[in-house]
Amino acid sequence: MRIASKSKPPMSAKAQKGLDKHWHLATNEFEVGLTELEFSIFRVSAAFERWQSDCLGCCNGQPFSGTDTAVLHVIRMHDRPKSISEIGRLLKRDDQSNLQYGVRKLLKAGLIEKTQGAGSKRDVTYRVTQRGREVTDQYAVFRRELLISMTRNTAVGTDFESIARALNMMSALYDQASCIAATHRMAP
Repeated sequence: MRIASKSKPPMSAKAQKGLDKHWHLATNEFEVGLTELEFSIFRVSAAFERWQSDCLGCCNGQPFSGTDTAVLHVIRMHDRPKSISEIGRLLKRDDQSNLQYGVRKLLKAGLIEKTQGAGSKRDVTYRVTQRGREVTDQYAVFRRELLISMTRNTAVGTDFESIARALNMMSALYDQASCIAATHRMAP
């Protein structure tokens, strides 16, 4: 006796080939790959911002953005005071007003303090306070417990330096393309 098998409905030609990833940003396979990378960068960036914000919230109990968290860690970096322009350069940011807003929030929370040089207002730098040191130390502990432990057991591997080099190269390419685009910007 033959058992009747359920036949599958025929697949469309599109379904047989896979998803159509071609669109206005990607018309060939190379462009599809770059566009997929760009959308991955969007998603990683959003997830990273959320991670930083939530981890700092565990340590401090106050809401801070991912950017605020990055500013705090940059100020703590090498335990040396930083100016707004140095913070912007290290974070590759040119929106000083947004960085200043984050600095004001960190000052108000008592995580950093202003240090005035002997010269002009331009000599203003910021350093972490004792409370800021405690919070960033706790952040490092939570980071090891939560994030580092997860990354050791993933398919991503441990060659983070190669990934960082590739992303830094992409950053340089985007900067160069941005400069060229700015020179050809149309008048409003």
